[in-house]
Amino acid sequence: VAAGPQNVMSADQQTQEAVQAATASPQLAEFTKLFDSALNQPWGLIIFSFIFYFITGYLLYASVFAAIGSAVDNETETQQFMLPVTIPIIIALMVAMGTMQNPESPVAFWCSLIPLTSPIVMMARIPFGVPYWQIFLSMFLMLITFWAFVWMAAKIYRTGILMYGKKTSW
Repeated sequence: VAAGPQNVMSADQQTQEAVQAATASPQLAEFTKLFDSALNQPWGLIIFSFIFYFITGYLLYASVFAAIGSAVDNETETQQFMLPVTIPIIIALMVAMGTMQNPESPVAFWCSLIPLTSPIVMMARIPFGVPYWQIFLSMFLMLITFWAFVWMAAKIYRTGILMYGKKTSW
């Protein structure tokens, strides 16, 4: 039995056809460009920064909420203090959206250094290439601010919870 000719393409021919298909379709070319860009990101830095900012941001805001919880007596007083705590988070989300368009703007730079907004804004800036000194300064400020807020929350907790009948004051 004689076998007919087989249609087997070499790897070179397949690559050429893929390039031709990409040039024929602008959407496919754009997807290829985005995919190549995603592959060339500093994934080690992004993952490390995400873990660092997630943990320190969580602990920073937890210490603020602990201080508020120990300083008030009932739920209605607690609600008064929620807006000042959530405003930096809302500002950080808005700045992060603008950071996608202009990652080197002064607003993005300063909000990536301010500890209450840096967990969100710095993570939006890192894929666009941030100098390492800015990342390290932001991380250092996060740690210092976290320790300061924990110290403050401990003082408020000692006064508000452990000393009965005494109200917290400035």
